This record gives sequence, structure tokens and C-alpha cells, in this order.
Amino acid sequence: MNLARRILIISFVLLAAISSFGYFFWYKPKFSKHPPAKAFAYKTNTGSAANEVLSRVKLKGAQAKDYVLEHGFSRTHCFLIDMRVPSGKMRFFVYNLKKDSVELAGLVTHGSGSQTDAGELVFSNLSNSYCTSLGRYKVGKPYSGTFGLAYKLYGLDESNSNAFNRCVVLHAHDCVPSGEVYPGNICLSLGCPTVSPPFLTRLQDYLDHSKDPVLLWIYY
Repeated sequence: MNLARRILIISFVLLAAISSFGYFFWYKPKFSKHPPAKAFAYKTNTGSAANEVLSRVKLKGAQAKDYVLEHGFSRTHCFLIDMRVPSGKMRFFVYNLKKDSVELAGLVTHGSGSQTDAGELVFSNLSNSYCTSLGRYKVGKPYSGTFGLAYKLYGLDESNSNAFNRCVVLHAHDCVPSGEVYPGNICLSLGCPTVSPPFLTRLQDYLDHSKDPVLLWIYY
């Protein structure tokens, strides 16, 4: 191998290393761990898109009322995730079943396997699919996992019956910001509904103080 070729190869390797360093460090997102107190307040923006999202939330909330009564879940609150909403917008809703209203809203990931080039999401219940699974979940007991505080999830429908075996859990990660970043997107998970650490702290208040299990419903 002549000297010129060696220099070219070394230059290429160094350029690749610098590019990788820049990608993982220069562009690494940094989000505030102490968002404002009203960061997760749901704003009822005007506009057809916002009204459509709120209509879907209220429809699922009405359907959830019957389900929680029949199956022994909390009758005061449930968690609703609308996967039709872009990931850079708030799509995880804490819904007050008594008042028929959204109390809090935050960002939440979808699985990397659900992402498509066309922009439409796909969903799966299969192991190693890394997809989000649609359906109703029982939020289980808290535990300390790889990402700290997490809650086990038990799939209640055919579309998500494999969630526990897939280790799909509710947890937080620093890559999820507390505020909206649309038209940008947030990070992807391996199928878990992942939220920001401050938002999980807010969800913890509901989960740890509920005498009955809380229903989580992911829909599209």
C-alpha cells in the first residue's frame, strides 16, 4: 500500500470519527430537569386539528368510564395516549373521569419499529418488533429499573397481550423534553411509552395515591 493511499484511508477514518463524535455529543439534546410548574397544563388551543384531538380524547374517556366500572380500575382518572398526534406534540393525557376534562398533558415516545418512511405508524404485539402496541393496559406496581422509576404494564387486549413478556413498561428518559418541539420529533423507544422525568414525577402522584389500579389506553 503506497503512502498516498495510507494517508487517504487515515484521513477518512479520522473524518468518520469526528463526524460520529459531533453527532453523539454536539447534537445531544439537553432538556431542563426543572420545567415551570405549568409545563404540563393542557392548553385548549383553537383550530380544527386541536379540536379533533380533544374530541378523540373525550370519546376515549367516555368509553373508559364503562370499562373502569366493570373491571375495578380507578374511577377518577385514567391515562390516554393518542398516537395520531405527532411525537413532538403533547399526546399523553391525564384524563379526569369525574369532570370529563384533561388535567395534564405531556410528550411520549412510540417504538422505533412503529416508525415508517411514509410517516404513518404501524403497531405490533410481537416480541422483538420494537413496536408500540395499541390497547388498554393496567398500570402495575412501581419498581427501579434500568432507567430508574418505572411501572409495569399489563396488556388487557389481544393487540397488547404480550406487553408484560416484552418488558413494555412506563418509564422516563432524559431524551424526552417537557415541552413541545413540533415540527420536530422526539426520540424513539423499543416499544415502551417513555415520558420526560418531570412528567413521570407528576404521573407518580396519581399512581401512588390511587387505591385502585389506573387504566392506560393507547389508541390510534
